[in-house]
Amino acid sequence: MNQKSFSVDRQAAPIRMQTIQKLREAILDDYFKPGDRLYEKELCEQFGVSRTSVREALRQLEAEGLVTTVPNQGPIVTRVFLDEAEDIYQVRELLECLACRLFTERATDEQVLELARAVGDLEKAAVPGDVGRYLNVKNTIYEILFSGCGNRVAHSVFKSLFARVNFLRKTSLSRPGRTRESTAEIRAILKAIQARDPQGAHERCLEHVRKASAVALEGLRGEFAAAVAGNFVEEQHEKRFV
Repeated sequence: MNQKSFSVDRQAAPIRMQTIQKLREAILDDYFKPGDRLYEKELCEQFGVSRTSVREALRQLEAEGLVTTVPNQGPIVTRVFLDEAEDIYQVRELLECLACRLFTERATDEQVLELARAVGDLEKAAVPGDVGRYLNVKNTIYEILFSGCGNRVAHSVFKSLFARVNFLRKTSLSRPGRTRESTAEIRAILKAIQARDPQGAHERCLEHVRKASAVALEGLRGEFAAAVAGNFVEEQHEKRFV
């Protein structure tokens, strides 16, 4: 594993919050991969923080679904399986389409302008190989949508899924050409919002989520098939030397 500095800045935000954010980023950036064990002692050394801060970060990320505690093994980076991914996309359809419809109906002109500026930033960020920057801008877009839609419960539920949604977004955006397609879909949603067309915004959002779902689930199926094939080859190799 490549060495990387995760040391937190003791002059900035509270140590606990920085530790949570740094560990979350390390997981979403694939420094820690699905299935990797997360050793408290090593994390303390990498982040330069106390065991208490690391434990709090692990508990928070477990609540977000990024970390799973396995009996007799300890915390590991969560593996997102196909059935869970399907469930998440079904909930995304409901939440995001609702947010787009309500935002179209309720947002102020200034909020719509703020959304348009963020979409402009997204188009600039649609650079091949820089998924991290693209995701950061997309997160801003969704924060604007959910803040402006006026439904605090929908916003809260979406926040609880945020980390896993980003993991799946990264999976879908890794397919060549998907970033460009996603940007065009977001632009279509914005146009419906600017026209104050709630039904149109709902339909464009539904199209966007379903296309993202199809790409991400296809990728997960491919990963699962590769893992099964790899295990089979390994088993056959072991049998030859028994």
